Amino acid sequence: MEKNLAKTYNPKEFEDRIYKDWEESGAFKAVRDENKKPFTIVMPPPNITGQLHMGHALDQTLQDVLTRWKRMQGYCALWLPGSDHASIATEVKVADKIREEEGKTKEELGRDEFLKRAWEWKNVYGSKITKQVRKLGNSCDWDRERFTMDEGCNKAVKELFVKLYEKGLIYRGNRLINWCPSCGTSLSDAEVEHEDKNGQYWYFRYPGADGSEGIVVATSRPETMFADTAIAVHPEDERYKDLVGKTVILPLVGREIPVIADLYPDPEKGTGAVKITPAHDPNDFEVGERHNLEKPSCINDDATMNSMAGKYEGMDRYQCRKEWVKDLDEAGYLIKTEEKVIPVGGCYRCNTVIEPMLSDQWFVKMDELAAPAIEAVKSGDLSHVPKRFEKIYLHWLENIRDWCISRQLWWGHRIPAYYCQDCGEIIVSAKEPAKCTKCGSTNLKQDEDVLDTWFSSALWPFSTLGWPEETEDLKYFYPTDVLVTGYDIIFFWVVRMVFSGLEVMGEVPFKYVYVHGLVRDAEGRKMSKSLGNGIDPLEVIDQFGADALRFMLMTGITPGNDMRFKTDKLESSRNFANKLWNASRFVIMNLQDEEGNFKSMANDDKEIENIALKDEDKWIISKVNEAVKYVTSNMEKFELSLAAQKVYELIWNEYCDWYIELVKGRLYGDDEEDKKVARYVLVRCLKDMLKLLHPFMPFITEEIWSFLPKANKNTSENPKGFLIKESWPLYDEKLEFPLEVKKLEMAMEAIRNIRNIRSEAEAAPSKKLSAVILSQGSDLENIKAGERYIKGLANITEIKFTSNKSEIPEEVMSAVMGGIEIFIPLDELLDYKAEYERLKKEKKRLDGEVARVKGKLSNEGFVKKAPEKVIAEEREKQAKYEDMLNKVIDRLALVEKKI
Repeated sequence: MEKNLAKTYNPKEFEDRIYKDWEESGAFKAVRDENKKPFTIVMPPPNITGQLHMGHALDQTLQDVLTRWKRMQGYCALWLPGSDHASIATEVKVADKIREEEGKTKEELGRDEFLKRAWEWKNVYGSKITKQVRKLGNSCDWDRERFTMDEGCNKAVKELFVKLYEKGLIYRGNRLINWCPSCGTSLSDAEVEHEDKNGQYWYFRYPGADGSEGIVVATSRPETMFADTAIAVHPEDERYKDLVGKTVILPLVGREIPVIADLYPDPEKGTGAVKITPAHDPNDFEVGERHNLEKPSCINDDATMNSMAGKYEGMDRYQCRKEWVKDLDEAGYLIKTEEKVIPVGGCYRCNTVIEPMLSDQWFVKMDELAAPAIEAVKSGDLSHVPKRFEKIYLHWLENIRDWCISRQLWWGHRIPAYYCQDCGEIIVSAKEPAKCTKCGSTNLKQDEDVLDTWFSSALWPFSTLGWPEETEDLKYFYPTDVLVTGYDIIFFWVVRMVFSGLEVMGEVPFKYVYVHGLVRDAEGRKMSKSLGNGIDPLEVIDQFGADALRFMLMTGITPGNDMRFKTDKLESSRNFANKLWNASRFVIMNLQDEEGNFKSMANDDKEIENIALKDEDKWIISKVNEAVKYVTSNMEKFELSLAAQKVYELIWNEYCDWYIELVKGRLYGDDEEDKKVARYVLVRCLKDMLKLLHPFMPFITEEIWSFLPKANKNTSENPKGFLIKESWPLYDEKLEFPLEVKKLEMAMEAIRNIRNIRSEAEAAPSKKLSAVILSQGSDLENIKAGERYIKGLANITEIKFTSNKSEIPEEVMSAVMGGIEIFIPLDELLDYKAEYERLKKEKKRLDGEVARVKGKLSNEGFVKKAPEKVIAEEREKQAKYEDMLNKVIDRLALVEKKI
């Protein structure tokens, strides 16, 4: 084994190796232990069609940070991975592949053969994304990996379907659903994405059947007029009181439809009259139910017009719209057209505009299931982080409609309902029935449809742990602790897991929902294929390493808010890793002799008060101890970004920039006992900092850890000596040293001030200086205690400490810090000849500026034409330049005397 870290930080040399070591050693495995508390996260299952994207990287890094932290805290931490069968997306990909390679449709292939190809496709591509996520460093228990259509999950889905059906919560009915003409399937409300688009409202006159003017109606979807069954007006709308109960003529079609009174129309909107098309609008459907209206449909499943549209039959819905409006206009029925912003619903998979359709489908009654899910949040059993998302969750549940769960697809969980072909009986059973329970016929046919993907995903927190069997995993790990998810799938998934968990297990499926935002591009745009602005995490990892990507994501996120992906932040994270690497390499080098054996250190088995610590040792130990408290507290509040930033500051600013520099002289000195103390503190603090950083940057911390003394100490809990299995640091009041911290930080402030004085005077850092420090009382004593630090790090040869102002030299540069003043003699700071030349050049420049401004202001043309504001600005410039010039002249006179 190498004695020290490589000279250059190169994550490619160790990230894959370390991950393989972790996985092969079982470091990720959660072994049930009744003496330990469980901590469980189920991974939101990525689609088997998916490619790792930046959203996955953020979502999974958050989960891994929490899991690694809890594992180190002594919990039995299970992060359960898996993938989703993604009915619509997978079926489309498999069907496209068959069409491209064989020139066949899925229907020509047949259901059984198509499913065979789908499973083959899954076996080839399905594990692709789980292999990719390993590159992030995910510490999942891969032995427990699940798939939403594996044998156990399939059994769970059937069991729940039967359970809800027998309870009367699942039913089959002819209702209005969202239909995607492109995917050829129904969609739930949550799968429809609404977007405001520029559109039109057309105002058409429906003439009265009695020859009267009739009524004017506005619509954004004139192609649905063929299926109109009524015109509705508000019962209190005086304009239409006399029309209610009469009939009007459907323009050009000639069919009579009634005018009805209903509370649905808004008298203030449009004309106050609404055409009712029950088969093509959810609100119209409800009106139709109240008034027992017929529900004819004029649009086919593929969004072409049917026979109800007459001569427009076979046209695409939008082509029909164009021709139909043209014909209505020519016939004199179009009154006006109005430009309007219209909300349009699109399929969440393919963006095709959905078509409301009447269809025989399976539904879940939601009122009874929603109530306990609402109460879970109101009672505090379930908490959202940030809390503001609870309002969205509650609003959606309180306004929820029955959930359409059947999909007209082949890939997925086939609905466990069987139809008797002889008597029409429906038998719902988890196992295929041998005969009809009503008539005894064996002529049974299973429902052709599959269940909504989200129906199986809703079972994920407990089906993955073995339900419906009462497994030991289910007893120990359920309910899970945290669900980490983006705000974009609260409705798709989170809500459904909550009401399913409460219904099946009697408990919420998780205690917290940690909601994060999206990773957007540098301009704040959503990453998408169409924009071409997506960033491949695997390419980022290849260039910068997984640790840099993870740390950039963790320090850039706040709960619930979007973040922007910026390369400079990524480079900053890599620079941080490089800084830690070099500092650790320095420490390890100073711990070893020429043969690579570790040198003696102060005995860390002793109580801390029995070790001869210097002030700087107590300062850094105290700083690490404070960081432990701060980081742990923020991790508990899910403020992971604040925790990560604190570790960054501790390592970069306090340990690397200050402590290592303060301790170098001792490492190179002659006092062997003091060297042991210095080595002890360096290692002790580095170990604790690596532990704090490990959840965020697991690879580099594990690699550095392997080179530290006692890192490979065998224990039954951690036989390989891995950092991943080490314990989380604990805050200890005994490690607070407030007096030493005050002394050190006073000295550090003095050093910073002296460095600033050097910079202002353009004096080289190597230039030897002396200083006078003026103060009183305890401040004077405390700053005196930092003399050796100030001398060493500010390059000061002599410091005079005084409380007497008369001892201050006349010509000095100074700095004030609280009750302390620092003075550096000007003679030591300046090279007078160089300063004289510099001041002459500055005088020449300022002479020119003054002359230019004076010339401008003495120009009568400029003064007459220019606005008063501009003239005032020029006068201000003149005063400023003249003041600067006078100071330079005074300074020149002073410096000239010194030459």
